[in-house]
Amino acid sequence: MEVVTGNKYKEGGSKMIKTVIRLKDDAVMVFDDRGEQMTVHQGQYDDVKEKIFKEAPPEAVFLHWLGSNAIPETVSREDW
Repeated sequence: MEVVTGNKYKEGGSKMIKTVIRLKDDAVMVFDDRGEQMTVHQGQYDDVKEKIFKEAPPEAVFLHWLGSNAIPETVSREDW
C-alpha cells in the first residue's frame, strides 16, 4: 500500500488531519474532518510536531489553547 502525505488521503480512505490544538502544557490534540481524534498524531509538542507538519494538508487549522479561554485561538502554521 502506497502512503501519501500532505493533502491526499492514504490509499484505502484513511483520515486526514483537519484540526490541530496545542495546549498550555504542550500536549497536542489532533482531529480529522469528522471530529474524531487521531491518536497517532497526538502527544507532546516536541514529539509530534514534525510528523504533523509533514502530514497536515495546507487547509488544516492550527490552534493554541494556552489559557483559560473557552475558545482556542487560531494561529498560522508557522506560529503554532
